[in-house]
Amino acid sequence: MTKTWDAVIVGGGAAGLFCAGVAGQLGKKVLVLDHASVLGEKIRISGGGRCNFTNSYSSPANFLSLNPHFVKSALAKYPSKEFIKLVDSYGIAYHEKHQGQLFCDDSAKQIIDMLMSECAKGKVTIRNPVAVEAITQEESGWLVHTNTGTEKTKTVVMATGGLPVPAIGATAYSLDIAKQFGLPVVDPRPALVPLSFTADTFGNLNDLAGLSVPVRIASGTKGHRYGACRFNEDLLLTHKGLSGPAVLQASSYWGEGEPIHIDWLGAIEVAGGFNCDTLFNDEDNRLKLAETILSSVLPLRLAKAFAEQKNLIGRKWAEVSKKDRQLLKELLTNWSVKPAGTLGWKKAEVMLGGVDTKGLDGQTMMSRTHAGLFFIGECVDVTGHLGGHNFQWAWASGFVCAQAL
Repeated sequence: MTKTWDAVIVGGGAAGLFCAGVAGQLGKKVLVLDHASVLGEKIRISGGGRCNFTNSYSSPANFLSLNPHFVKSALAKYPSKEFIKLVDSYGIAYHEKHQGQLFCDDSAKQIIDMLMSECAKGKVTIRNPVAVEAITQEESGWLVHTNTGTEKTKTVVMATGGLPVPAIGATAYSLDIAKQFGLPVVDPRPALVPLSFTADTFGNLNDLAGLSVPVRIASGTKGHRYGACRFNEDLLLTHKGLSGPAVLQASSYWGEGEPIHIDWLGAIEVAGGFNCDTLFNDEDNRLKLAETILSSVLPLRLAKAFAEQKNLIGRKWAEVSKKDRQLLKELLTNWSVKPAGTLGWKKAEVMLGGVDTKGLDGQTMMSRTHAGLFFIGECVDVTGHLGGHNFQWAWASGFVCAQAL
């Protein structure tokens, strides 16, 4: 222990590497420790290998936390436009896919290489694979005990992420350290995760598998710990049930035993050029079959499935009573189904819960009770919506932490 570091960062993922690069370039002596033999695996597999590295429209409204105001300071100090400038400075080509989601044109490895280059500019020392065995506090700072020796440091930054994708080494180590030092922890659970459904969710799913439909989906309640949500996203019908971005978004707000609500026409109506009331009351449709009318706004297979549920297959619209039309409209615009559960940590993209923000300073990400102990990224009780927001939290929380080291 001949050297005292300004900061030892435990975790070499998105938040840890970014924080290290910023701090190093501010003149801090920084050491990054990680137990993995290859750094940035979660970045590498994200976005289908192209890394949805931020969202142009990322704002506090895109995050879940028991304290929804907590994210405001960090996001204001390091908004998505700043990370986009960094990506531009490295000549990394990217494209917008949907609602501000930015992906690399080529490979997620470009983002990993950029973070490593930023660390090199800041003369950051990176050691991996290294096992951190204990962290202790002393009067003059902190000791980080590893399987290769003990490091002395003025500050410790916990950036080990969350529990999703255990196959690439995900752990709850940051939460363990928080508990060790008496910080409150919000019980973690999988988020942005596919939901499982029983066999009778939607008749014969084999006939509908592969269909993708834009829907308006609602999940959660005011009494839910993160409230309720409503999203316009694509829903995918599979052999096992419902999936796609709509279901992933809804999963973050879903509570055990609660239904999710799907308006199969809402997203189309919002996009314009279609009015739900007109569809069900237009007398010009009198001689058309019910399934034909529905297929004007839904895939034919799905239109037939809904018509069958109300025994309307083969019936002309003029033969369908106003009451039956109203019941069909209600079925389509307020379809309700109870998920059986989630597919768990193996399939989750992120973690809900984590280190309770009550124990942290939102300006710096430092513990309110232990000077020099910081928590950044996914291990904090801040979870973004689908679409690059979770990476933006990694950059923003890492940035404000680096400024405070």
